[in-house]
Amino acid sequence: MTLEFRSGRIAYDISIGNGLLLEADRIFDLKRKVLVVTDSGVPVEYARAIISRCSEGHLLVIPQGEESKTLESFESILSALLDAGFTRSDAVVAVGGGVVGDISGFAAACYQRGIDYYNVPTTLLSQVDSSVGGKTAVNFHGIKNIVGAFHHPAGVLIDPRTLLTLSPRLFSEGMAEVVKMAATSDAELFRLLENCDDPKPLLPEIIAAALRIKIAVVEQDPEEKDLRAVLNFGHTIGHAIEAASAGSFFHGEAVAAGMLYAAEGEAAARIEALLRKFSLPVSDPFTTEELLRFALRDKKRSGEAVKLVRVDTIGKFRFEWADPAALGALIQSRK
Repeated sequence: MTLEFRSGRIAYDISIGNGLLLEADRIFDLKRKVLVVTDSGVPVEYARAIISRCSEGHLLVIPQGEESKTLESFESILSALLDAGFTRSDAVVAVGGGVVGDISGFAAACYQRGIDYYNVPTTLLSQVDSSVGGKTAVNFHGIKNIVGAFHHPAGVLIDPRTLLTLSPRLFSEGMAEVVKMAATSDAELFRLLENCDDPKPLLPEIIAAALRIKIAVVEQDPEEKDLRAVLNFGHTIGHAIEAASAGSFFHGEAVAAGMLYAAEGEAAARIEALLRKFSLPVSDPFTTEELLRFALRDKKRSGEAVKLVRVDTIGKFRFEWADPAALGALIQSRK
C-alpha cells in the first residue's frame, strides 16, 4: 500500500509492503550516486539490497546505538559524501532505526545546503514514528535532538519483513509509539490493539494506521508550531526517564512509562494494561528531582513552563502548560 504526504510544496510517498526492499529501484530514484548509511546492528543484507539496485552505490556503517547520534558521526557522513564527490543531484539512503534516519537526514539537509535522502526504516519504532515528518537531528551535550533541521525525505520504504530480525525488546519498544498514537488520536486502533492476541500478522495495517495519524498531524503543522506537539504524548517525562537512565531505558520504553504521568482516569488504566500486554515498563526508579531536572530542559518549553499532552479519554487529547512546581507535583503524584 502507498500513503501520501502532502504539505505545501512538500510531497512524498510512503510505500508499505512485505518484500519491498527488493523493489527499491522502482520506488526511489537510484540512478545516481547514492550513499547508503546503516549501523552495525542492522543486518547488512538490508543495505546491500538497496546498493544492488543503485547505479553507483556507496556504503557507510556507523556504530550501533544512541551513542552514535553525535556531531562526530554527522561529520563522518559529510566526509563520505565529500570524498566520493557527491553533488546536489545525488542522494543519501538511511537504512536502519531512528538514529540512522535522524543523522542521515540531518547530514543530507546540510550537505551542499540540502540533497535528497530516502528513508528505509527497519525497526518498528522508526517505521511508525521517525520515518515521516522531516525532523532530523543529533544529540548534543547530553540533550536529545537539540541540534538539527527539518528536512523531509524524498520517499519512504517500509518492509515489515525487516522486523523479523528484531529482538522482542525492540519490537515492544516500537509498540509503545503505536500505543501513543492510538491513545491520543484513534480509539478504534486502540481497541484493535487491546483485542488482538498477536499484532505481528496485522503489522502492515497497524503501521499504516499509526502513520495516517502522524501524516494528518504533520501535514497541518509541518514545523511543530502547534498541533504537532500531540506527537509528544509521553515524551516530556519520557525523555527525562531516558536521560536519567543513561541508556538502560530504550526510547520507546521511556515513552511508555512517560505516558502514564500524563494520562488520567479510565485512559490511564487502559494504557497501563496495554503497555503491560506488550511487555513495556509502567514505572521508573528515578526520583522526582532527577526527572524534573531533565524535563525542564525540554525543547518545547516556553520560559519556565513545559507543554504537556494529556489524555483523559482514549482517542482524545488536550494540551496543558506546567510550570516547574506543577510539573514536579505531577511527577510526584506517581511516586
